[in-house]
Amino acid sequence: MPGENLSRDEARERAALLSVDGYDVSLDVRSAIGDAAGDGGGRTAGDGSGEPRTFRSVTTIRFRCNEPGASSFADLIAPSVTAVSLNGRDLDPGEVFDGARIRLDDLAAENELVVDARCAYSRTGEGLHRFVDPEDGGVYLYTQYEPADARRVFANFEQPDLKAPFRFEVRAPEEWVVWGNGAGERADGVWRFAETKPISTYITCVVAGPYHYVTDSYTRELGDGTTLEIPLGALCRKGLAPYFDADDVFLVTKQGLDFFHDHFDYPYPFGKYDQAFVPEYNLGAMENPGLVTFREEYIFRGKVTRASYEARANVILHEMAHMWFGDLVTMQWWDDLWLKESFADFMGSFSLVGATRFTDGWITFANRRKAWAYRADQLPSTHPVTADIRDLQDAKLNFDGITYAKGASVLKQLVAYVGQDAFLEGARRYFKRHAYGNTRLGDLLSVLGETSGRDMAGWARSWLQTAGVNSLTPQVLLDAEGRVDELAVLQEAAESHPELRPHRVAIGLYRRVDGRLVRYARAEADVEGPRTVVSELAGAQAPELVLVNDEDLTYCKIRFDETSLAALRESLGDLTDPLARALCWSALWNMTRDALLPARDFVDLVLRFAGRETDIGVLQMLHAWADSALAHYAAPDWRPAGERLLAEGALAELRSAEPGSEHQLAWARFLASVASGPADLDLLQQLLEGSAKIDGLEVDQELRWAFLEPLAAHGRADEGVLAAELARDDTASGKRHQVRCLAARPSAEVKAQAWVQLVESDALSNALVEATIAGFQQPSQRELLAPYAEKYFAVIGRIWEQRSIQIAMHVVKGLFPALLDSPRTLAATDAWLAAHEAAPPALRRLVLEARDDLARGLRGQACDAAGGSGAF
Repeated sequence: MPGENLSRDEARERAALLSVDGYDVSLDVRSAIGDAAGDGGGRTAGDGSGEPRTFRSVTTIRFRCNEPGASSFADLIAPSVTAVSLNGRDLDPGEVFDGARIRLDDLAAENELVVDARCAYSRTGEGLHRFVDPEDGGVYLYTQYEPADARRVFANFEQPDLKAPFRFEVRAPEEWVVWGNGAGERADGVWRFAETKPISTYITCVVAGPYHYVTDSYTRELGDGTTLEIPLGALCRKGLAPYFDADDVFLVTKQGLDFFHDHFDYPYPFGKYDQAFVPEYNLGAMENPGLVTFREEYIFRGKVTRASYEARANVILHEMAHMWFGDLVTMQWWDDLWLKESFADFMGSFSLVGATRFTDGWITFANRRKAWAYRADQLPSTHPVTADIRDLQDAKLNFDGITYAKGASVLKQLVAYVGQDAFLEGARRYFKRHAYGNTRLGDLLSVLGETSGRDMAGWARSWLQTAGVNSLTPQVLLDAEGRVDELAVLQEAAESHPELRPHRVAIGLYRRVDGRLVRYARAEADVEGPRTVVSELAGAQAPELVLVNDEDLTYCKIRFDETSLAALRESLGDLTDPLARALCWSALWNMTRDALLPARDFVDLVLRFAGRETDIGVLQMLHAWADSALAHYAAPDWRPAGERLLAEGALAELRSAEPGSEHQLAWARFLASVASGPADLDLLQQLLEGSAKIDGLEVDQELRWAFLEPLAAHGRADEGVLAAELARDDTASGKRHQVRCLAARPSAEVKAQAWVQLVESDALSNALVEATIAGFQQPSQRELLAPYAEKYFAVIGRIWEQRSIQIAMHVVKGLFPALLDSPRTLAATDAWLAAHEAAPPALRRLVLEARDDLARGLRGQACDAAGGSGAF
């Protein structure tokens, strides 16, 4: 893996030397089929040689060099290169190709490079991924490149600022259809695709196979009197076609296109708009222009809640925003990844609320997306939104909560700072000024400065160029008559990141009225420095709850004074505003993670008030947080009691929920996640068998697997039971579920086998690696996992060196002994870090992050043991 890295300095030098006029890429993927069922899903050639299955890739690159006679290199990761020609001169592949780069010497002013290679199909979701469907043996291909895996499919200059037009042609099996960024046609057995606009290598795309394909179209009258017509397509594996609600996908797509055309004043520039839902996908989705790829889990095989549909709509809109922020205008290097991801994350929620049925999208943003950001911003690896990305390994790890969710939160505040009209006008000028080009931070700030008249440099210094999250706490002084004499907001920052930022916040005052906790006073204020007095609220009736950052205008951790905290302990369920309630839940969870609130007290809040939560997304987030509180932050000796309380509470809410409702489904899934006692497991078994019923609860196939995992983990479902269930659901999804359940069984032999599959073999695909890890790590099996802490630290260096970065990340993060949460594990982590100071920075970052989570958990356990009462 180190030989495949590319540094920022190398990229800058190459960009200063070269400019690219165009690519012609010819792929022959007819080798994808043949012995599909007998090659383990495509890892090897199927001839017994053990060699990777390959396809032919022929690339012609036309480029210029502004220093004739200079040397440079092209990127290619391939098992072999058949021929290399530079300006008509044949080069010896053995001399110029080292497995990752092709050396190019004595360049001319104008050059043509032709590379004929054998590239490998992927089983890791990187490059050209090959998937064999267990249902029918069908073979499906798709590409995924970000940040730098196009070089696994064709020779190129793999960096975002060397944009060029691309022409692709693909030879594929006769019965297949092939899709690309541009419109394609088949003639003489070859699929040829329209030349793209100038785009970066990482957003080129090919999808091929016997996919199910549905079409529609979008039409819009433009301001100049012309009509824009965009062909729409949506595709998935044939096995998922019965579940594919393409009409809803197209509905959200059209709503998004209308919204962005209304606000961006720049017509969608990439012709057609296909959306492919593909198997074993590592990401949520990828913004390839004209051919967006999504993980196929966004096609729902069973009943799901509204939150799942909202999440899918958000991702559709996020990727669509990238057509402008990222594809049309692209960051120069990965330092400015935020220029696309932060904007797309913000625009996803902005358009979700403004254009679709999901008008409560900002609640989800406040509760779910910001939780991701708050965690990431307190890790030792936190970084400014504009990051220091030294190389491609850094870039791979920087697709994180800072770049996405914190960046989006900061942009939400920026809209409040400069005004929505000025912000959108700045975006319009940015697109027109830099179309098909590359930008840096200053390019965006300059247009926003023009449209708003604000000092963008100062704002950027505070919000984009510093790391860490501030905490805001209210301080209330009452006069003799019991009214507010002075209300101040106290701002704090961590010692490691002491920046106190300017915040525009709303402060809400709440009291109980007729059994409800309602807001009766509100003021907006600019909070700066350690203490800010909010004079507008002086004289108000004494509040029972003060909510700083009401309406979620800024990015901060909310704290409470003692009076407010007491009100939440008694009346959180009476808080009528759903956004305010979500903000309070988020704040209480942050207090639990910061060892300011005992974990058992957070669990008690969930048990008493989650059943009254109306927003299904917030409810499901509370379930996840309660699980995490018990597994990582509760004192070990209280965990059995906590498990019992959560299971009892989940069952009570399940039985009282409206029959057939999404809340009933959410509580059923939560019961499965916390079930451990005989009675709970008996009920799950009976629901599976049909000998027990809960009115309105449909135990569909997805819910069956959810019930089977705890049964497997507690020894109630053996290999035979799981094999029978796979026979019932012999699909790709069923296989993933079965693999997870198999690894969850409470046996030393099972854990040893899973460890070997993950660490000593590369036979598992990326999706099955994830499933095996998820089954392996069971909170109820800490004793069985104990032998693997020492083994983990012994193997991660080798894993990082030998596996692809995607699989290495899965293994290093997923197998960290987080459940062996003791000072001994913390000491072992510190010992590894001390002994491996020269390890790759990206590997050290993952271990440092895991170490920080472990230490935070131990502090939470100490808080829980010392202060937990279990009741308020």
